[in-house]
Amino acid sequence: MSKTDLKKILSIAGEPGLFRFVAQANAGVIAESLSTGKRNLYGLSARLTTLSEISIYTSDQEVSLMVVFEKMRELLGESDAPLAKSSPEALKSFFETALPDYDRDRFYVSHMKKVVDWYSQLKKYASLDFEKPEEKPEDKESSTKE
Repeated sequence: MSKTDLKKILSIAGEPGLFRFVAQANAGVIAESLSTGKRNLYGLSARLTTLSEISIYTSDQEVSLMVVFEKMRELLGESDAPLAKSSPEALKSFFETALPDYDRDRFYVSHMKKVVDWYSQLKKYASLDFEKPEEKPEDKESSTKE
């Protein structure tokens, strides 16, 4: 399975699940549901957020969602993340282990539910192996060229 580029994975306000960016259109964006594969046009008024733009507050900084997902994967291995329907206590306990310094005043249970849900969807429908910004293919000059 190929690596997941979080710049192309979208959360769309009012829509369940995650979406893969397909193309820019005159009237908005064409995106495909990760779970169903169904494509839709989302107009210019749709509130789209790429997962690469999302960060979680910690006590001294913001941590990108990709880093949080990687910490979750280290902790979980092949196991599934807690369900979004888990109790608030179970979710808080999980994040205290996965991201011990998360900001208890700004990272709410509602956010935790989204993060575990997104993690589960990526695990099931995409890949938890992420493209890193520095891994983009570029013109690499070989040091043996003369």
